Amino acid sequence: MAQQKAASLTTPHILIFSILVAMMGLFLWGRFRHDVVALAALMACVIAGVVPADAAFAGFGHPAVITVACVLVLSQGLRNTGAVDWLARSILPREAGRTITMLALIGLGAALSGFMNNVGAMALLMPIAVQLSARLELTPGQVLMPLAFGTILGGMTTLVGTPPNLIVSGFRQEAGLGQFAMFDFAPVGVAVAVLGVIFIAVIGWRFVPARKSAAGNEFATGAYLTEVRVPDEGKAVGLTLRGFEAEIVDTGAQVVGMIRNEVAITAPHGGRRIMAGDILVLQAEVDALAEALSVFDIKLEEEKAQSHSGDDTAEDAAQKTAEVAQAVQEEGDDDGAKDTAETEDDIVLRELAVLPGSTIVGRSASDMLLRTRYGINLLAVSREGRPPQARLRQLKLRSGDLLLTQGPGEALAEFIKETGCVPLGERELRIPDKRMAIIAGAIMLGAIAIVTLGLLPAPVGFALGVLASMLLRTVPLRKIYTAIDWPVIVLLAALIPVAGAMLTTGAADLLARFLVETIAQGNPVAALAVVLITTMFLSDVMNNAATAAILCPIALGIAATLDVNPDSFLMAVAIGASCAFLTPIGHQNNTLILGPGGFRFSDYWRLGLLVELLVVAVSMPLLLIVWPL
Repeated sequence: MAQQKAASLTTPHILIFSILVAMMGLFLWGRFRHDVVALAALMACVIAGVVPADAAFAGFGHPAVITVACVLVLSQGLRNTGAVDWLARSILPREAGRTITMLALIGLGAALSGFMNNVGAMALLMPIAVQLSARLELTPGQVLMPLAFGTILGGMTTLVGTPPNLIVSGFRQEAGLGQFAMFDFAPVGVAVAVLGVIFIAVIGWRFVPARKSAAGNEFATGAYLTEVRVPDEGKAVGLTLRGFEAEIVDTGAQVVGMIRNEVAITAPHGGRRIMAGDILVLQAEVDALAEALSVFDIKLEEEKAQSHSGDDTAEDAAQKTAEVAQAVQEEGDDDGAKDTAETEDDIVLRELAVLPGSTIVGRSASDMLLRTRYGINLLAVSREGRPPQARLRQLKLRSGDLLLTQGPGEALAEFIKETGCVPLGERELRIPDKRMAIIAGAIMLGAIAIVTLGLLPAPVGFALGVLASMLLRTVPLRKIYTAIDWPVIVLLAALIPVAGAMLTTGAADLLARFLVETIAQGNPVAALAVVLITTMFLSDVMNNAATAAILCPIALGIAATLDVNPDSFLMAVAIGASCAFLTPIGHQNNTLILGPGGFRFSDYWRLGLLVELLVVAVSMPLLLIVWPL
């Protein structure tokens, strides 16, 4: 690690500090995406001569960047196979009270975030949280914010839990100290996460404002109708309808119609026996439907029809299903719901949340040619729980916006895949494939074991996992590259050389000396607290991965100045970078719940400040015990 013991500002110092200040200003402004700002900072460093031109893109081969990309792919495998959906239904209680249910939900989110992408874990559990809010008699936001905070806390527990941990580990290796192991973060991270989850579930959620949300009112998710075909020699063949419903009673699904030999039967008698080839019309919540189909190993009739696109019988069956759906439609439904049930073209309403980094951020419906290209109508937009004051087709979309869309189911599904939005209403139905779910879980566990046992470096171990996922098709080959969050990859790869320039120019050492001598007054414990709190503050106002990349050189400089254990300060950076709770812009999960929760910018600090104080109170003594100075 080359450091210059500069006592005063030099031209390289002024250049790198100017670039960093401008970069943080752009991050705070929010006008440009984080990866664009990071790339601009890198180019500025190259032009200023503080980063060599031939090393400008070395960050793309950095171990942390490779590992993040591989973990994103493995996380996609867990999602595709329905492994997480199965886990959620197995763990989450159905009849428990608020405290137990919140503990189970937030705890599951934290546990998943330790081993998969935080945003992926949040996206998987988000629709479940919205549904649970109605049962718990809470607003969606009162469940979504605790869940978001829990997934953020869970990321600090393992090496692969969040990109900042990988960045910290990478800087440790470059300092000649080797990488952190998989569970080196656990002694402090698990304690902080467990206490944080308990606090949020028992007390903290009460500090979340009860905002009116589009997700919980006008566009609420709920039970819907679908058809399933009973396969030959299926488990349901020979059962009475009453017996069939008894097997799925826990899911809340019910049979509301049957189609046999192209004849639609509304409200069939419970004693009627099911035959192979029958089409059952089920009414259920989306998650309950997935579980019901898993019990009997049957598939949606729509899938069957798609595989025989020219089959008139399938088309007739679909028409009969529409007739049954119309017959059982409740009179109280609104006109939009009736249109959805009665149309022959599978026109549906779907509520979508715009993810950070989505391709539609900054674009309007007109820009995207939403109608002509996708055949989709944008019916409404909710921003921070309120309709924006602009014409819909000209409105530039932001991350966290809630969209009410209308169009053919297939067109909406394609739109969701291409743009990276998260459906909150009628969402894609992932019926767990137990065999593939086991394979995906085994691949993830195998990769973790390889890294934990030190058999291979983290990038190689997880790359082997990606290769296994490709060969065993837990992630379709066409989705391997779409599973990677490329803006995050570019952000990390661009900032690593910028952070390296802080070291080579001596800027990190200069700033470290200032913090130690002026603020910490030469006290190592005070310096550790300064690093932790500074990292937490910056994480609240700018990307946490960017914060980690900037603070790691400073932390190493402080440790060198005080001649103490650098691991204590690197761990403080890791903990602080995983604690963005005060604003909706510090972490992608906070942004994701902005619209569905109906939140305002100022709503986060009420619970967020308490959580951050808890993190400081718990982590400071643990850092001194586990990673003594």
